[in-house]
Amino acid sequence: MVVVPTWSAAVGQVDGRRPALRLVSAARARVYLPACLVAGAGLVLVAAGWSTGWGGGDFGGSVHALRMVVLGPVSLAVIGVILVVERVRPAQRRPLVARGHRHDVLYTILNVSLVVPLITALTLSFVELARRTLPWIVLPRMAGLPRGVIVAIVFVAMDGCNWAVHLANHRARALWRFHELHHSQEDLNALSVFRTHPFIHVSYLVALIPSTVLLANGTQSATLLIVYGGIVAFAHSNTNFGFGPLARIFVSPNYHRIHHRLDSAQDVNLGFALTIWDQLFQRAVFPRADTVRIDTGIPGRPLAVEQSGSRARHLATLAAQMVGPFRPMTDATELASVRNAPRRREGP
Repeated sequence: MVVVPTWSAAVGQVDGRRPALRLVSAARARVYLPACLVAGAGLVLVAAGWSTGWGGGDFGGSVHALRMVVLGPVSLAVIGVILVVERVRPAQRRPLVARGHRHDVLYTILNVSLVVPLITALTLSFVELARRTLPWIVLPRMAGLPRGVIVAIVFVAMDGCNWAVHLANHRARALWRFHELHHSQEDLNALSVFRTHPFIHVSYLVALIPSTVLLANGTQSATLLIVYGGIVAFAHSNTNFGFGPLARIFVSPNYHRIHHRLDSAQDVNLGFALTIWDQLFQRAVFPRADTVRIDTGIPGRPLAVEQSGSRARHLATLAAQMVGPFRPMTDATELASVRNAPRRREGP
């Protein structure tokens, strides 16, 4: 008989399984492991895509095309118009160049230079993986289906997928650690759409499913992406707009501002372009006169923000925000949810 020594925890020793647990505990004291798993999953996916040559896709060409969507001439013109409207009809009066605006410019540069290639790599890898492992997911070409109908289907379905992932980002702590950066903005503006952590895009790969399903019926339209991005950018703008009778269909700045509100649960008004998903799942809070100018941000500022201190320290804050999701948890506070809040009638 082989005798395996068992060490007593009572005298500071552990059995054969405990050293691994101690290593995990030591790691948890230094980093937040679930966030590392999210980032690791993204990197593994990218590595798989790279090893297959991106499924025959043109990586460089795809990066260029996405950059044109993000900040090409048309997108720049749209953002420029929104920035002008912010000065003409603001929800909140702010200096011409507020701290939050300057910080979002840094995120815009970060997105165009580094995040766009990452998103491209994730996208090509995800589509190739789906086609290889789930070939039946791609529907055959439907000759009788007009191109406009396909674009509309992709638009609505993509928005529904984004809504579901957005809800998950508010309810799953590992995803919230990445998403809270977006909610840290206290000077909402059109460029706030770029204030995102690079690895948050791992979760939003779900939104690629509609275009992957209809891949045989045509590639995703760049025009669709520009229009969709313009709607999302406008929704984040510091403008007092509610869209009138269309406010029950499309996400307006007044509607989305409630999602970023400082003083209450933020898992409402989760729609990117359409409000129908919020209404369907009873998470729509339509704006009133007293919600137009509400403050935005995260209560208690649990991560580094440029608004703290006498100076913005943009570069140091940006670096801290990039590593923020991987910091160890210091408490087990539950994420605030509208489901746990007293119900009250919301309406115009």
